[in-house]
Amino acid sequence: MEKFEYERIPYLVGYVEKSEFKDTYAGPMDFVALEAHLLKPKRPSKTVIVFMHPIGGGAYLPMVSALAKAGHHVIYCNSRYRGTDSALIMEKVAADLGACIKDAKERLGYEQVVLAGWSGGGSLSNFYQSQAENPTITHTPAGDPYDLTKKGLIPADGVMLLAAHISRALTLTEWMDPSVLDENDPEKTNLELDIYNANCPNQPAYSAAFVEQFRAAQVARNRKITAWVQQKLEDFRKQGRFQEEYAFITHRTMCDVRWLDITQDTNERKPNWCYLGDPRIVNNGPVALARFNTLRGWLSQWSYDLTNCNGLKAAAGISKPVLVIGNTADDACTPSHTHRLFDAVKHDNKEMKEIKGANHYYFGQPAQLAEATQTCSEWLHRKGLA
Repeated sequence: MEKFEYERIPYLVGYVEKSEFKDTYAGPMDFVALEAHLLKPKRPSKTVIVFMHPIGGGAYLPMVSALAKAGHHVIYCNSRYRGTDSALIMEKVAADLGACIKDAKERLGYEQVVLAGWSGGGSLSNFYQSQAENPTITHTPAGDPYDLTKKGLIPADGVMLLAAHISRALTLTEWMDPSVLDENDPEKTNLELDIYNANCPNQPAYSAAFVEQFRAAQVARNRKITAWVQQKLEDFRKQGRFQEEYAFITHRTMCDVRWLDITQDTNERKPNWCYLGDPRIVNNGPVALARFNTLRGWLSQWSYDLTNCNGLKAAAGISKPVLVIGNTADDACTPSHTHRLFDAVKHDNKEMKEIKGANHYYFGQPAQLAEATQTCSEWLHRKGLA
């Protein structure tokens, strides 16, 4: 594959948005500023590939640069919640992605846009595209007005789902520690479900009956937290405190039978490991999913039943071409996520490719990175998007 030099151009996308209260630290009230990078090869293009992840931070990931080196114009745009998701509202992230796409077309002059949804950006891309094609959402799951039908979201011309998972809420639920009995005291656990406890009676390889029990308990825990959040918001509103928020911690959120038993959703990942390291340590560490939360943020991005950003449901509303790439040694987004996303797209203008031996980020894997990049390039050309 021919290699191209490219220029990396940092820039800002800014727009006015009235808000009842401030939920991000940076910038003045009622103004949203999005940090973005344009990776511009030394050849013209009418198409740009746009990446966005709910909490950003991926502008220097291997795949982003590799696509630019392959001659594609690429934008990596951070949402307003870059680096912190405690108060993140997925509906607002969709609006941020819409602002980036509008800027790419109207100011930068690109005629076609292809969404590239990496990891957690996959469900965001599906969510955005489905709302751009058929906008329906007027309120957040907390009941706050936020009308995507009036945002003028511009549909992309194609969607690439790259090492993507099905949604933040569903993925969190699959990773929640179901042994927790008291959200205020995570040391109180149900030993039968506490798979990181050496005395747990259930050990790998896990039985189908135990996995079913484990999964049901994970969903129940998510629903229990959601019910508490809803009650807290209702209590505030009954007191006339309509904009009141409340911060809380969710303990033990990296606990999945897949990390200890690689026969579950099997691929080439190594056992006793996840993309953040030793899952036993990550389970209560500072960087696992959903550790720090607000009430509205929980309902929008983490609630199993209430989130609007469900990558599977959203995929069914996409009419444009879709490419799904999975990595067969991925220690974050395991094969079932890849296949569920592919199956959720209802039209036939879709393709799936699995990169053998590839980890989540292609770190230290130039051959797998090159294969994934070539797969994207060939698909873009076949679909008239390059």
